[in-house]
Amino acid sequence: MQVIPAIDLRDGACVQLVGGSYADERVRVPNPQAVADNWARFGFGRIHLVDLDAATGRGSNREIVTTILRGVATKSLSRAAVEVGGGDGLELVRQQYLKVQCGGVRDLDSIAELLAAGASQVVLGTRAIEDRAWLEDAVFRYPNRIIVAADSKGGQLVTRGWSATDSQNVIDFIDELSPLPLAAILVTAVEREGRMEGPDLTLMRELALRSRSPLQASGGVRSIDDLRALAELGVSAAVVGMALYTGVLDPQTILEEFPE
Repeated sequence: MQVIPAIDLRDGACVQLVGGSYADERVRVPNPQAVADNWARFGFGRIHLVDLDAATGRGSNREIVTTILRGVATKSLSRAAVEVGGGDGLELVRQQYLKVQCGGVRDLDSIAELLAAGASQVVLGTRAIEDRAWLEDAVFRYPNRIIVAADSKGGQLVTRGWSATDSQNVIDFIDELSPLPLAAILVTAVEREGRMEGPDLTLMRELALRSRSPLQASGGVRSIDDLRALAELGVSAAVVGMALYTGVLDPQTILEEFPE
């Protein structure tokens, strides 16, 4: 299983919210690029980068997203050059190289722009849930490059920055995604997000049995034991935010057990 640090962007900063509430911000780091570089130096192979302002219609952090992706693309080219040429710099370059899955997107042009800028995958949420025809168009244009975010609160899908509850439950929705060539499905247990009370293992167990796409989990992770439990269920990746930013989880300890 891969452990993926989250970088959530709000007003130009990297933040961590509790339950997705803008009124309950617990962490704020003013330089998101430095945060991305820091996770790369630790040795993480991927980050989860979300523009919260774009996702909720409050604004945009596209320039920051593009800057981070540009840095990733530059390091990728450096890595390729070192691998071709050999030499002692290979390990250093590997430690600086990241893949980035980007969220906060609601139109096809933005998907194309992010992929062209260097995103490895694009995460689609609200519109993917509310507009099946649009989702299918996006997925078949970019097979295995789209991650669908199925955010869940009490087993029901939530959309629009977690402010609206959809009529569909998350299990039925995941069943409906089965025919699509997705890169992954990301399920966030909204009621546990940022609270470090443990992931929703009951829900993830059910979804791991049903999903034909790789399953990513988010929300509530607080310990190595939580990560082990998710791995045992067959979850392919865990997106972790608050526990990393507050020091509850140690990056080196994570990577010793879940190396990239």
